[in-house]
Amino acid sequence: MIHFSPDQIAAELRSFTDKLAQGAKTLGELGEIETGVSPRDPVYQEDKLTLYRYQPRVAELHPVPLLIVYALVNRPYMMDLQEDRSLIRGLLDAGIDVYLIDWGYPDADDRHLNLADYVHRYLGHCVDVLREQRRLAAINLLGVCQGGALSLCFTALYPEKIRNLVTMVTPVDFHTPDNLLTHLIRHVDIDLLVDSLGNLPGQMLNFAFVSLSPFRLAGQKYVDVVDILDDAQALKNFLRMEKWIFDSPDQAGEAFRQFAKDFFQQNKLVKNEVIIGGCRVDLQKITMPVLNVYASQDHLVPPAASKALAGCCGSGDYSELCFRGGHIGIYVSGRAQQEVPPAIAAWLLARLDAPKKKGRKTTKRHQVRNP
Repeated sequence: MIHFSPDQIAAELRSFTDKLAQGAKTLGELGEIETGVSPRDPVYQEDKLTLYRYQPRVAELHPVPLLIVYALVNRPYMMDLQEDRSLIRGLLDAGIDVYLIDWGYPDADDRHLNLADYVHRYLGHCVDVLREQRRLAAINLLGVCQGGALSLCFTALYPEKIRNLVTMVTPVDFHTPDNLLTHLIRHVDIDLLVDSLGNLPGQMLNFAFVSLSPFRLAGQKYVDVVDILDDAQALKNFLRMEKWIFDSPDQAGEAFRQFAKDFFQQNKLVKNEVIIGGCRVDLQKITMPVLNVYASQDHLVPPAASKALAGCCGSGDYSELCFRGGHIGIYVSGRAQQEVPPAIAAWLLARLDAPKKKGRKTTKRHQVRNP
């Protein structure tokens, strides 16, 4: 048992008080906490949605654009958080022509939007805009988390429009034993929730996510931040992350109802039983090359939930990329910047002229290691 003398306790309290005083001064001088650092231009808008094209950073671009589909939960600037923590900037530096869907902030007028609106209409229109602008039959698609599940649905329904598919920390099997989020949602009366609230408040979902790791996300990090209160840059980085965590859009009621019931509660995606706009989602129709990127320490989307895609899709060119880190670290850690964007870009480049493979499916698993 460790014992502290009164002098040691007094010194510790003085140090803590000094840090808080310095922190107040630092906070007062920080200014606005900006979100998203890479220049981009809107190229299409519909309702709350905006489709952006990121300004290229190299002269020679990959000829097939890459459309990023982020989750409906939280905001996509996590992928472009700051100059040295930006998956999007890494893709741009590798010569990828990057587009991204910003879903915006649903309000009461959007409570009746369903998955058909998001998959057939919004995502479909964005894909068609790029196909028409670039005069291409098919484009590349990168789906992230829930956006990856939506991308799988779209690709299965419109396989002729997608040339290569990349999924990132994407749940496919929602009933793996270690899926804590499913255990949390499985016994919720979703119909009563949506009928009572209309749109699901973003704060409610955010509370659910934080509750999966309460000590780290709701306690320890605020104790640790005291040690960086005198470092303006480190504090700004911390606040960027905090701003993203609590920037949670409300969820359109009907879309949330179907996603929660069909995906989380009934696990229909992995069973090929999801029906969107009267059309059944059959993952076996995903026959183009697929790169499935997952995080080995992901507490929101366990690796097994993502790796289930290997046995579900019909691709003859299926690869996996394992990042040693967590659900957020795969975007913002220093190692992620060195490993993930170059790997995605190299995978796309290798399939620039490769014909679609048919026949017997093969699975290639690439373990990402420290450089």
